[in-house]
Amino acid sequence: MNVLIIGSGGREHALAWKCAQDDFVEHVFVSPGNAGTHLETKVSNIELNLNEFNSIEKFCLIEKVGLVIIGPEQPLVDGLTDYLQSKNIKTFGPSKHAAQLEGSKTFSKDFFVKYNIPTARYKSFDNFESSVEYLNETSFPTVVKADGLAAGKGVIICQNIEEAKQALDSIFNDKTFGTAGNRVVIEEFLEGEEASFIAVVSKDKIIPLATSQDHKAVGDGDIGLNTGGMGAYSPAPIVTDEIHEKILNQVMYPTMNGLIEEGSPYLGFLYAGLMIKDCEIKVLEFNCRFGDPETQPILFRLNSSLVELCNLAIDDKLDNYSIEWTEKHSCGVVIASAGYPEKYESNKEVSIKENNNEDLKLFHAGTKYENGMILTNGGRVFCATALGCDLKDAQKNAYNLVNNVKFEGAFFRSDIGFKGIK
Repeated sequence: MNVLIIGSGGREHALAWKCAQDDFVEHVFVSPGNAGTHLETKVSNIELNLNEFNSIEKFCLIEKVGLVIIGPEQPLVDGLTDYLQSKNIKTFGPSKHAAQLEGSKTFSKDFFVKYNIPTARYKSFDNFESSVEYLNETSFPTVVKADGLAAGKGVIICQNIEEAKQALDSIFNDKTFGTAGNRVVIEEFLEGEEASFIAVVSKDKIIPLATSQDHKAVGDGDIGLNTGGMGAYSPAPIVTDEIHEKILNQVMYPTMNGLIEEGSPYLGFLYAGLMIKDCEIKVLEFNCRFGDPETQPILFRLNSSLVELCNLAIDDKLDNYSIEWTEKHSCGVVIASAGYPEKYESNKEVSIKENNNEDLKLFHAGTKYENGMILTNGGRVFCATALGCDLKDAQKNAYNLVNNVKFEGAFFRSDIGFKGIK
């Protein structure tokens, strides 16, 4: 069978790489893909207009695509899954309605309250004046969030009322996040340690994936602006067996059952971003797709077939499925372009030292392949991912791989995994 992956980032490179490992998969197409997917065995990039769903449908029919996996959030929120499934094309990803869990923070927060899912106190606003007025009623620090999709950057932690006013002015008046900022959520600041809980969900059935923890802030010690993620590791020691059960019973099952009650059963990767403190959990956000950069270290530990898992979920046959993982730990370090997550330059030539170690994998994200050269083409450029006998070993191996990559302006955090090791 042939597989189509939608997307261009490190997540999509990891998905394509994993799908191509199956002997029964003849070829994996990625649209639009990156330099890494271009160079991967059994994988090729294809230019499709992702806004024209019928062109994707035609490609699937011509190339006999047996499975479509949608990587990024925008096509899910736009309803690509609904369209392809209506054309009898097997597609792994939630419906347009279910994807609102990520597409609108107001929708998700209201959903949490409706189904008694633990989360921070909040209020949502659609104009600058009323949101500023509310600041007199809140305590600080507080969190200001753009309601819509902002590539992981629409969350601003404000230490005082002046910072909050600046954030709201930037979102509403300067349109920093475009239409994603037409509405904002002002939310209680939660203390604790963040973790990512990602699962494959099919209606009322769930297969939890390996636990992971990412690093959102751009600088060492979790200092600086929020990013899409500067690195991740798996498993996450903070998610104990007790916490794991609480997440399932207090977050995942209520969400699955709530969506069934609303007539939109969930299918796809469901990602809960959590704050954990004193063995208690609260949901920070939901993502309706695999996280990036969590995908890279998680899939690097997966021994089972990803294609089989997705197909069984689509066919509602997960009842007796058992997923297999390596006991090794993994760590992924993002290599970014100077200036990220704000303005950065692209088209920097990349030099990569060859690596033949199966426990090391350089996943491409913001890259392109032109005239025999790999060029930078985004803020997050690579995720250097490695396995190890423990997290400290995986971390050391990942940073050794980072040193194999050179381009002008490259930077990375030097402390990815420190929380798990500590």
